[in-house]
Formats: sequence, structure tokens, C-alpha cells
Amino acid sequence: MLQNMPNVSDDESRLAKLECDTDYKAGQDNIQIAGLDVHNPVFAISAITALTFIVLTLLFPAESKGALMGIRTWSIETFDWLFMFAGNLFVLFCLAMIVLPVGKIRLGGEGAKTEHSTMSWFSMLFAAGMGIGLIFWCVAEPVAYYTDWYGTPFNVAANTPEAAQAAMGATLFHWGLHPWAIYGIVALALAFFAYNKGLPLTIRSAFYPLLGEKVWGPIGHVIDVLAVLATIFGLATSLGLGASQAAAGLNFTFGIDNDITTQIAVIAGITVITLLSVARGLDKGVKVLSNLNMIIAAVLLVFVIIAASFTSFLGHFMGIMGSYAENIIPLSNWVGREDETWFHGWTVFYWAWWVSWSPFVGLFIARISKGRTVREFMVAVLLIPTVVSAAWMAAFGGAALDQVQGNVGQLSEGISDVSLAMFQMLENLPLMEITSMLAITLVLAFFITSADSGALVIDYITAGGKVNSPIAQRMIWATLQCVIAAVLLYGGGADALKALQAGSISTGLPFTVVLLFMCLSLYRALTNELKTGELSASKA
Repeated sequence: MLQNMPNVSDDESRLAKLECDTDYKAGQDNIQIAGLDVHNPVFAISAITALTFIVLTLLFPAESKGALMGIRTWSIETFDWLFMFAGNLFVLFCLAMIVLPVGKIRLGGEGAKTEHSTMSWFSMLFAAGMGIGLIFWCVAEPVAYYTDWYGTPFNVAANTPEAAQAAMGATLFHWGLHPWAIYGIVALALAFFAYNKGLPLTIRSAFYPLLGEKVWGPIGHVIDVLAVLATIFGLATSLGLGASQAAAGLNFTFGIDNDITTQIAVIAGITVITLLSVARGLDKGVKVLSNLNMIIAAVLLVFVIIAASFTSFLGHFMGIMGSYAENIIPLSNWVGREDETWFHGWTVFYWAWWVSWSPFVGLFIARISKGRTVREFMVAVLLIPTVVSAAWMAAFGGAALDQVQGNVGQLSEGISDVSLAMFQMLENLPLMEITSMLAITLVLAFFITSADSGALVIDYITAGGKVNSPIAQRMIWATLQCVIAAVLLYGGGADALKALQAGSISTGLPFTVVLLFMCLSLYRALTNELKTGELSASKA
């Protein structure tokens, strides 16, 4: 192509080579069947592989759990260095995007307008990113580290003031900059290539600068199928575990039987509301639910801060931020770690989990971020969620540690069931029945949001990057997620869910490598965009 471009400078020639100049259009490989508009062959391979995996897991739950747990353990123990190195690199890369000149690039071009208010935008990205995880672990995790439920950070002596400080800092380490940097890499790459370069909104598009037209072939199919499977397995696992937590909360608060019938009923309710939300679309579905989530979460947060002592909250907030700043580098290190049980069982596990979720969360954040500058995007995706997570952990985790240290309530006897930890903490505050019901509602609302946004993401990928595919397709994926969770709970119980979770986490290893190449691809494309703009400005 460049041979036909006389009188161009060396800079212009080099930049032209990096342009995403392709004739490929979103959905051009799609086939229309039974009213659906699906990518060939990503849709079929993803659906068949997922269903085959589920059937085998259901027929052989113990064997599947053993095999997949073995793969998960091997990945974590053998490649702990890769997960940690990559996680650190992602944080540095995202921070660089804030301060480097490329931060002024606007997603969608100079004239692009935002599609959502800042509050709705943040509510959606936070709900998709980890809203439900904070509900599940905000109490259990710091208490677990403090009491040595499964190891302690740096092998600090359990049930000591040092353990309390380390527990809070390590908890924020797992929910702060590192996971959001993982999401931010994927989200920024997909948003830039979709809105600035006109490529399909699907994972493979981020690799066009590296692979060229090959990205639309078998290599791209593999990338997209891996993303779909990681999303399906991760969401189905979370739905199953979430149903168990909601049922446990109903049993703890109101005495409703925590059995398979209650858990299936919870999933059925989630499915119905999810389908209604999917049918209403992004603006009237996910956005409304996400805004509702943040309102409920804010009410619950303010209540706990006041009821458990505002002074104590301030102390815990300053403490968690201080401990995080003090320990982020030692916690990020993987050489010579003596706390191997805790390090592998928590940190490396989390990093693999966040990476396996990054296609889902990243693509969804990309979908809603048109019109933001790279700098604004990274501040909202990386820094603000870290501060919000710190406040949440300081309130809930801090209140729980105060109760444990004061020998108050059931938590002081240790963690018996992580799904009950939050309710056991709320039991020792006023208005327990009301706040517990509010917490159950928040759990369900976050899961519905995740299921809805997950269905959108899977549909985008399996529709070849099209964002206006038939509603029936999104409803199929939303239903499949919930059915998988229900069937596994009913047929295989905890073993089946753990097998599915291990399968999802195992995808974290290959996707870590994918994300490293994504950083390279994104950096090349952003610097190219910036220099192209400078050349145009100099000519003008």
C-alpha cells in the first residue's frame, strides 16, 4: 500500500503501517439462523464447548473437581511469578496512561460525546467490576487474615495488632490497584480500537496492530472463544455461590431453610429479573440496576459507619490506606516469600481470577466509555474504585475486626461459613433484620447486574462484535448462565461449582499472556494516534 503513496515522510510511512486499515466489518462472518445473527464459528464452538464441559462436570463432579483443581494448583504454583510480574506491570502501565501525553486522547475522537452521566458510568463499571465480590468478602477476608483461617500475610502472628494492620492492608491489596489495572488494560484497548479505529467490539480487535488481518482468522477465533468460556464459567460460578450466600442470609435472618430448593428459587428469581433487564437494553436495564445498586450500597455503608462508630471508621480508613501504601511493594514481590500458603491461596489465586474475568468486565466497561479521555478513563477505572473499596473495607471489615478483638458475637469464635460473615457482623449492630435484608437485596441486585452485563458481553463476542444483535440472543446467554448455575447446584453441589470455578481460573494463565501482548498493541496504537494528530496539526 505504501508503494502507492509518493512524497510521504518517513514518519508518515511508519505511522501508516500501524494504522488499523482493514475492510473487515463487524458481523461480516455471521450467519442468520432461527432469527439469530451469530458469528461463525465462535458462537457454535463456545456453546458446544460450554455445554460439553457442563455435562461432564455434572456426570463426574468429583473427578472434574480433582482434575481442574489440579490444573489450577499447577498454574498458580508454577507461574506465580508470571501472575505477579504481569499484575505489577499492568498497574505501572495504567498509571503511565494517566500522566503520559496519550492521556489526552479521547475515546471516539475529538468530537465524541459521552453516552452516560459520570455517576451512571461509574455505577455500571463498578457493579460489573467487583461490586458483588466486595459484599461477599468485605467481612470474611480481613477476619480470615487476622485469625489465620488460611494463612496470614507475611506469616504475621494471628490475633495481634500487627495481624489486624496487615489484614486490612492485604485485603485492599487484593481489591485495589492491581485488579482494576487488569480490567483497565482490556477496557481501554477495546474502547480505543472500537471507537477510534472502527474495529468490531470484540476481544480479538485489540490485537490488530500485532496480527494484522490474521486476527479475523483462527487465531482470533481462539481468543474470542477463550473469552466467552471464561465469562460463562465465571458468571455461572458466581451465580451459584451467590445463591448459596443469599439463601444462607435468609436462613440466618428469617429462619428460611437453606436447602437446594431455596437456592434454586433464588436463581429462578435472578433469571426472571435478568431477562426483563436484558429485554429493556443497556440504558433501561443495566444502567437502572447499577444506579439502584449504588444507592442501596451507599445507604448500607453510611449505616454501618454510623452504627459501628464514625471515629472507628476514620481510624480504620487511615489505617488501611497507610498499611496499603506501606505493604504494596512487599506484597507485590514473589521472590523469597515465606508465607507460601497465604501467598498462593489468596494473592496468586485472586490475580488468576481477575484475569479470567477481564474479558467480561473489560469489554463491558469499554462498551459504556465512549467520549472519555484516556486520562479520565484511567482515573475512574483505577484510582476512584481503589478509594471506594478502601472505604467499604474500612467500614465493614473494620467493624468486624473490632467485634473479633472485643470478643463480641459469633465472628469472635472464628469463621465457620464465609457466606455468613457479613450477617454475623450485622447481627451485633442495631436494626439487624432490616440491614440483613438490605444486604441480601444488594447481593441479589449485584448478581442480576452481573448476569445482565455478562449476557451483553457474551453476545457482543459471539455476534462478531455487533452491538445491535437480536434481543433473543442476549436472552439465550442470560438464561444459559443461570441454568448452568442451577443445574450444577442441583446435580453436583459444591464440588461441581468448585470444578467450574477452577476451570474458569485456569483460563487466567493463557489470558495473562494475552494481556501482556495487549499492552504492547495498545501502546503502539496510542502513540501512533498521538503522533498522527501531531503531524496533522503541524501540516495545518
